[in-house]
Amino acid sequence: MSWLIFAIVFWLAAWALNSWLAKAHGAERWARFLIPALFGLTILILWEGLVLGLNISPVILPAPSQIAASFAASTDILREDFVQTILKGALSGYLIGCGAAVVVAVLIDRSPFLQRGLLPIGNFVAALPIVGIAPILVMWFGFDWQSKAAVVVVMVFFPVLVNMVAGLAATDALQRDLMATYSASYWQGLFKMRLPAAMPFLFNGLKIATTLALIGAIVAEFFGSPTMGMGFRISTAVGQLDLPLVWSEITVAALAGSGFYGLVALIEKLVTFWHPSQRART
Repeated sequence: MSWLIFAIVFWLAAWALNSWLAKAHGAERWARFLIPALFGLTILILWEGLVLGLNISPVILPAPSQIAASFAASTDILREDFVQTILKGALSGYLIGCGAAVVVAVLIDRSPFLQRGLLPIGNFVAALPIVGIAPILVMWFGFDWQSKAAVVVVMVFFPVLVNMVAGLAATDALQRDLMATYSASYWQGLFKMRLPAAMPFLFNGLKIATTLALIGAIVAEFFGSPTMGMGFRISTAVGQLDLPLVWSEITVAALAGSGFYGLVALIEKLVTFWHPSQRART
C-alpha cells in the first residue's frame, strides 16, 4: 500500500510540475524538449518503483534498470539486428516504395485511365493484412532482407501514392490557367508549380510511411529470417523468457522510428518553409 501511495503522490507532483511548465513556459523552445523529457522520466521512475515495490516478475514486466542492463550487455546483437532490419529491410524498402509511388503518381496524373483503374486496386491492396502478405513475399524473395524490403514496399507504396495524387491535384484552375498563358508545357507546369504545391501532401505520406516501414520489416521477420533481425530476436527471446532483451529490441525500434520520423519532419520543414503550416510553428 505504501508503494501505491508513493506512486500516486509522485504522479500528482510530476503532473503539477509539467502543467506549470506548459502554462508558464510552453511557448519557449527549451520547454518543448524539457516537458516531454520530464514526462518520460516520470513514467520510467514510476515503472521502476512499481515493479520493485510490487515484486513483479521480470518475465511479466522487467524494470527499466533490468532493460538497461540487458541493453548494455547486448549492444553487439542489437547493432546487428538494427542493420539487418532497419537499414537493409526497412530503409531500402522505404526508398524503393516511396520513389515508385511518386513516379506512378505522375503517370496517374497524366493518364485518366490509370486514375480510374489503379487507385481502386491500390485501395484494395492497402487493405490486405500484413500477416497475409508477408509469408507470401518471404516465399517469393527468400528469407534474407530482400523479402522484408518487399513487404515494406507494399506497405508504404499506396499511402504515399494517394497523398501524392491528391497533392498534384491541389492547384486550382486559376493557377493552371496562369501557367497556360505563359505557354508552359506539362512538365514545366509540373516542376515549377504542381510539384512544389504537392510537397505538403507528399511529406504527410512520407511521415506515415516511416512507421509503416518499421512495422512491416519487423513483422515480416516473424515469418522467416536468417539468425538475426529484430523480429527474429523478439520471437526467440520470448521463447527463452528473456523479456529484458525483448524490451531492448523494442527500445531500439522506438528510437529508430522516432529518429526516422524526426528526420523526415526536418526535411519537410526545409522544403516546405513557405507553407503556412510551417510558418505557424516558428
